Amino acid sequence: MEMTAVEILNETLKKDGRPPRLLLEWEPFVQMMNDPIQKFTRGNRAKGQDTLDRWGTTISWPDYVPAAMPFITEENKVCKDITEWQKYVHVPDIMPAVNEPGAWDDVLQLQKEIREQGLLSMAFMGTGMFEQLHYLLGMEDALVALMVEPDYTDELLDVIFKFRCNYAQALIDHLHPDVILSHDDWGSHDSLFFSPEIWRKFFKERYRQFYKLWRDAGILVIHHGDSYCEPITLDMAEIGVQIWQGVLPQNNIVKMQKELAGSMVLMGGIDSVIDHADQTEAEIRQETRRACEAYAPGGHFIPSLTYGGKDGALFPMTDPMIKAEIASYNHDVYGI
Repeated sequence: MEMTAVEILNETLKKDGRPPRLLLEWEPFVQMMNDPIQKFTRGNRAKGQDTLDRWGTTISWPDYVPAAMPFITEENKVCKDITEWQKYVHVPDIMPAVNEPGAWDDVLQLQKEIREQGLLSMAFMGTGMFEQLHYLLGMEDALVALMVEPDYTDELLDVIFKFRCNYAQALIDHLHPDVILSHDDWGSHDSLFFSPEIWRKFFKERYRQFYKLWRDAGILVIHHGDSYCEPITLDMAEIGVQIWQGVLPQNNIVKMQKELAGSMVLMGGIDSVIDHADQTEAEIRQETRRACEAYAPGGHFIPSLTYGGKDGALFPMTDPMIKAEIASYNHDVYGI
């Protein structure tokens, strides 16, 4: 009997697992974006508009770009001085949204339908701890603060960490998803934003505790970071990341697979350069096949586009062609 997508995922996660084929991107997961905290924290984003998030950061979504992004200037930045962060930063209170009667009904119904299909319900937490820091300070000031004002930065990160843990605990208590997709980008396409030592000093232990909340509840931890994180890959596995989603091919994926030895699954590897308006089927298939041939032999690998979720490519042709080529690879290599 052929394994289900979830069974293949479980084999892929095992250190000595033997999955019969590669998964087709997000095949085992269905993302839930309608929980009340998600709607409270990010629900006012609208294409063609600038809005303020619950922390006061300006979020801009021009008509010509695919997603909303923080737009921070000297005039509109929330925290104008890290040494006076308490004067500027006001933590959103999520509890009214959490406790509103009936607030969880829709997402619980969706979760029930997902599980009836034999798939995994996946909750989403965007704007991770580093991202929240630079949403409040601006990217340049956030990077400077990590180096020159470590004590004040630690204080602010403690506040952000507590907010994230309270958010996580509410999701666990009221929804208990099968999977959490947690976002935090720690680098560009070819380097970390800071040294590995800075990451370890400010973020490693906070994330260890944060992901322990999920792991202790029996929830699968996926960390999304479509960035270069090769120098801290072993650290990510150590702190409880089970799947790193968004692994850019600029990382040495083959080397990381050998070092990890099955302790963390790498999901991604397909260069987003193929997701463009002038794409051809041949381009998409060629890059997808390259990734499968390069990384599948190392095991503990799920091929996918590095950003977006299920069918999350910018152009409609991309994801179907990626899935078709992975399926073709599975037929050629595994006979499935």
